[in-house]
Amino acid sequence: MRERGVGLALGMVLDTVFADPRSSVHPVALFGRAASLLESRLHGRTRVRGVAYVAVCAGSAAALGVAVERLTRRSPLARTGVTAVATWAVLGGTSLAREGVFMAAALERGDVAAARGRLSHLCGRDPSRLSEGELARATVESIAENTSDAVVAPLVWGAVAGVPGLLAYRAVNTMDAMVGHRSERYEVFGWAAARLDDVANYLPARLTGVLASLSAPLVGGSPRTAAAMLLRDGHRHPSPNSGRCEAAFAGALGVRLGGSNDYGGRIEHRPHLGDGPPPSVPDISRSVRLARAVNLTSAALAATAVLAVHRYLRRAGGRASAR
Repeated sequence: MRERGVGLALGMVLDTVFADPRSSVHPVALFGRAASLLESRLHGRTRVRGVAYVAVCAGSAAALGVAVERLTRRSPLARTGVTAVATWAVLGGTSLAREGVFMAAALERGDVAAARGRLSHLCGRDPSRLSEGELARATVESIAENTSDAVVAPLVWGAVAGVPGLLAYRAVNTMDAMVGHRSERYEVFGWAAARLDDVANYLPARLTGVLASLSAPLVGGSPRTAAAMLLRDGHRHPSPNSGRCEAAFAGALGVRLGGSNDYGGRIEHRPHLGDGPPPSVPDISRSVRLARAVNLTSAALAATAVLAVHRYLRRAGGRASAR
């Protein structure tokens, strides 16, 4: 447990320093290619095939994590190192912040074309006709949602289950991004991936909402207002999890999120979350600052919780030996 806690903290440091390199040999990229190959062979318009796909992919990732931990069980230094590397590999907080910074800078200098071209790094909306304001809203909403997916959720599962938890969560989240969306090809096959991702993110999304509410003063907001928006609007989003993050961010930033989104010709009308005006360009930088605060707080909580459990188990073991 001690090695797990220290490894999670070091992994956060590695992500802060090195971010998430866009490389074809990155572990997540390698997993994505393997999952894509398996999907091409297993795909069919049945939930059974989708369940088999999820079981193989997530099970393989978890099994790899178990094998790595067993190989390093006799070396605390090696266990700490593999936990740190695994944490760095699955986190994406620094890369997410950098995308937000790019979008803010592009829109501040009036380069809407550059912002439209970069939006695909954050979400799947069609950017071709988005205005400056809609690009700002898309960016803030994506930063809010992905703060949970890219940082808080991996840290929660890493604290609970170590390297197997880290790798299995990233596998589940990656599969959801690949096949968990509503389209003619994936609406049936991707059902299992989408539902499993909902389960995996249930608690982390709500923790993200709480941490964003508590961090509201860092962006000029009120914790009470953010918490009120989380409780009032968090359930209104079509996703059981994304709305919690977005509503808390909306309350902390004092803006209103939601509206009509174009996903390549498929229009989705999202309910409004929060009170206030729609996000403007300066709100992007504020959302990045809020996300960074949530990231650091969640890392500190994860490491502290694991180390506290380690301390408790040692004391309990010592008392049992004394008897």
